[in-house]
Amino acid sequence: MFIREKIMQKNRNYHQYPSPTIVFLGDSITHGCFELYEGKDKNIEVNFDFEAVYHSQFRKMINNFFPYASLNIINSGISGDTAQNGWLRLERDVLKFNPDLVVICYGLNDSNKGKEGLDEYIGSLFNVFSVLKKEKIEVIFMTPNMKNTYISPTLKGDKIIEMAKFNMESQMSGIFDLYIENAKDLCEKEDIVICDGYDKWKKLYEMGVDTTRLLSNLINHPTREMHKLFAWLLFETIIF
Repeated sequence: MFIREKIMQKNRNYHQYPSPTIVFLGDSITHGCFELYEGKDKNIEVNFDFEAVYHSQFRKMINNFFPYASLNIINSGISGDTAQNGWLRLERDVLKFNPDLVVICYGLNDSNKGKEGLDEYIGSLFNVFSVLKKEKIEVIFMTPNMKNTYISPTLKGDKIIEMAKFNMESQMSGIFDLYIENAKDLCEKEDIVICDGYDKWKKLYEMGVDTTRLLSNLINHPTREMHKLFAWLLFETIIF
């Protein structure tokens, strides 16, 4: 990938070359959401941790190996977002930063629309990919984590439990798998690089790992430790 060469150039001669810019476009995972709790009026509130989010961890990894390669990291994740919304805000939240690379991670919220929402999801990803390719901006599609596979007895609050049931249904019914499979098929057709985090989560699940316990909210937000997995996979995809 060209972004690797730009990182290496900046590290070799930071006076001569500009800092590469990477935009991360996605939902709550990219935004930096972790635990959920019941707040005022029993509304769902969220804890944010912008140091623990995967792209912050990725920046630290880059700087461990390339200490002079400063990166401009733009967090364009929005909690609750979908691929369609990402497409609608592409100019405001991505293109205006003139990025060298855009990392896209969608599917968690999209898949809650069921099979009926699949065409919208794939069509929106296609629109985003097409614009970025036209602008000659490199793209990585990062598949998200698994959702909860059961309802944890430690969850509290009617709205949070209802949210857990909703997400579990799309995971265990195969709907979420269908979304990810179709997204990966689109990436192959459009020659988009895939960073396949979902595949790693599925393999852990198949080995008997309780992947629900790897979610900070026990529904759909990875723990801080699992954000490190995404960071490493992204590092591996770009550098190796």
